[in-house]
Amino acid sequence: MDELERLRQKRMAELQQRAAMGADPQQMAQQQLAQQQLAQQQQQEMQAQLKQAMKQVLTPEARSRLDNIRLTKPELVQQIEIQLLQSAQAGSLRGKVTDEQLKVLLKNLMGQKREIKISRR
Repeated sequence: MDELERLRQKRMAELQQRAAMGADPQQMAQQQLAQQQLAQQQQQEMQAQLKQAMKQVLTPEARSRLDNIRLTKPELVQQIEIQLLQSAQAGSLRGKVTDEQLKVLLKNLMGQKREIKISRR
């Protein structure tokens, strides 16, 4: 990844140099497009690294459950992933997190739900 980062920095330096020489609107648009592509590429790399880290931290069943939850509540999954990574980095995880352990974590994060009672008269 170091080589990829070096190439990105080189490309960004070239684009900035062209912009400093006097950029016309077409060059400005190209520069913005390049920056957007760079940001998108960085986001994809971060997601790939996160996915790899989750493979090391979670069992396949727990990963599957987390992927299913991601479809409905992506912000909750993001919180869980952050918490799991922090726990892994702190060394407080012993082995991989199982599906049952993930269920407990989900219940803790979701907190108390309001109970809805419907009564007919």
